[in-house]
Amino acid sequence: MFDLPALRDAARLVRASIPATPQYAWPRLAERLGCEVWVKHENHAPTGAFKVRGGLLYVQSLLAASPHVRGLVTATRGNHGQSLALAARQAGLPITIVVPEGNSREKNAAMRALGAQLIEFGQDFDQARSEAARLAKVQGHELVPAFHPELIRGVATYALELFEGVGELDCVYVPIGMGSGICALIRTRDLLGLRTEIVGVVSTRADAFAQSFEQGRIVTTERADTFADGMACRMPQPEAFEIVRAGAARIVRVSDEEIAAAMRVFHEDTHNTAEGAGAAGLAALVQERERQQGRKVAVILSGANVDRERYAQVLAG
Repeated sequence: MFDLPALRDAARLVRASIPATPQYAWPRLAERLGCEVWVKHENHAPTGAFKVRGGLLYVQSLLAASPHVRGLVTATRGNHGQSLALAARQAGLPITIVVPEGNSREKNAAMRALGAQLIEFGQDFDQARSEAARLAKVQGHELVPAFHPELIRGVATYALELFEGVGELDCVYVPIGMGSGICALIRTRDLLGLRTEIVGVVSTRADAFAQSFEQGRIVTTERADTFADGMACRMPQPEAFEIVRAGAARIVRVSDEEIAAAMRVFHEDTHNTAEGAGAAGLAALVQERERQQGRKVAVILSGANVDRERYAQVLAG
């Protein structure tokens, strides 16, 4: 894993392409929840989600180590794929991205617009990931995983911005998908010597990480069918699990109904769009608002990439 100078170097490299995203303390959220609530607005990133940071750094590092890479292959539900499609386009590399059947139409369109060849395969992310591995072998291209130290180092630049921009945070709520977002927060907190609690958030419909955390071992689930597709993980990565087990305070489960309610709160109180995973941290804070009274808390609005029809349904209640 990286040290603090390496993280600051990543921030310099990422900042060359991506401006720092803001963090705001929203008065209406504070009034609603009884604590000081800061929102880290990764929905303001160029692809509408935090993943873009990791994709750019990963591709830069890959090409520095292996300049003869001919192309990339990966699997995604959308935000990871957009980040790599943008990075591949900047590097002049072809990229093939595998998504599950029935994936978000607007995320698919965004990846195609960035130049990716998109393939729909399988019923969930894990089946798409297996197909991506097969294609990478057939094509002779580099398989990009969903979890990698360089992806975490790039993503961790958002954590560095948050912790250096907002002092003395008592707690941060962050959604968990494959784990890069929460692992980046944990590592950055530890490097800065902070005592901030980091609370992971999963869906009740995709709670493999929560079960694993509680049982102290990797637990997989049969399904991950939440509408918050950024959290639809049923097979935790061992490397991510070890970091989360060692560094998270707890993992909170939130229902799809609680996530939808938090999406509406974001719209009402801040006029920001949040996708399902992006609203999960706020949903968990709402659930735990009694224990956070009078404290200084942050939530990670990790992305805004929700299809228009789905968002209209959510706003309509």
